[in-house]
Amino acid sequence: MEIKLYLRMLQKGWWIILLAMLVAVASSLTVSYLTTPRYSATARFIITPSPTLKTSVEVINSLNTLDRASVVATYVEVMNSDKILADSLKFLNVSADSLKDYTVNAVALPSSSVLELTVTGPDPKLVADLSNAIGQQTIIFSNSINFILAINFLDMAAPSPIPLSPQPLRDAGLALVIGLVTGALFAVLSEQIRIPFEVYRQRLNIDNMTGVYNSRYFRRLIEDMIAEEPDKNFSMGLVEINGLRDLLESLPPSGLQQIFKNVTDTLRNELRGNDVVARWDDVSFSILLPETPGSAALKTFDRIFQALSAPIDLPQFDLNIKLDPHIGGVVYSNRIASQELFTKANDSLDEARRSNARPVYLWEMKTPFWPNKETN
Repeated sequence: MEIKLYLRMLQKGWWIILLAMLVAVASSLTVSYLTTPRYSATARFIITPSPTLKTSVEVINSLNTLDRASVVATYVEVMNSDKILADSLKFLNVSADSLKDYTVNAVALPSSSVLELTVTGPDPKLVADLSNAIGQQTIIFSNSINFILAINFLDMAAPSPIPLSPQPLRDAGLALVIGLVTGALFAVLSEQIRIPFEVYRQRLNIDNMTGVYNSRYFRRLIEDMIAEEPDKNFSMGLVEINGLRDLLESLPPSGLQQIFKNVTDTLRNELRGNDVVARWDDVSFSILLPETPGSAALKTFDRIFQALSAPIDLPQFDLNIKLDPHIGGVVYSNRIASQELFTKANDSLDEARRSNARPVYLWEMKTPFWPNKETN
């Protein structure tokens, strides 16, 4: 279930993932284009007993000496020394200022008497020449002071046509993967942030006392419907619970909530799944009946009136409450403005208040209709 949830989040945030990948690849290619290429050249050296040794005893002693880690480490330090670098620059007739962007690093390969010297910089020929020059100067210096061991080239450095960095294709591929991962994380995080925000926004549209939509949301819903589909008919109704007026201040909140729950449950039971119920004011509810003509809306309002006419018992407060409902409705047509629609709904409710026999009134643009007592 968790995997499916995350997959849905990624599916919704596909554009974030795509954008992150494009930004990452574009950034990588831009950096590759603006970055000066750096090349690398490597030379290897081997330390062996000196060829000047005459006897086997001398050779064995030199091998025992070579076995010491400090001996190989000394050769590494010599190769990394400023003296050897200065001698190499002099040999190449290169100034030290021109090597500001170059690095020299010599290391001993594990469990061997082989040294590896790597030089990196922007000129592929110079890094190879410098590697070989440093190696040559190390050989000259070391062999001149050590007659037991000798160091010589194992592999000489050669210029490389391929830069060490940047490598646009490799870097772009890596950036693509990083962008994919980063975009996926942002897609999940944005969805997790959005969901609580959506819940919070929905709460702003709900009336706390009744659990149905509030009047502000209902008005905006009507206005949006008229703006988007001005020729589509619908019906709206206001249901006033007159029996609550005297109880709002005297009845405890728990009792009011029980009455409101009973009313909202009744309204939902008498409406369709796509109909909308909202609280209009302290004692009134508003109803939206999409795509409902006047005759069908009148039948719905009449059913609601009949259902709300039954009294509600509150035994804990020793009360039997008559809701005394009044219903005023209006049919939207002829592109009337939303404010005019709300005004007509309130006028219809005023007309319904004037009738004690059947306080249900529906207003239509052409002919207002007042149902008689026998209308069902």
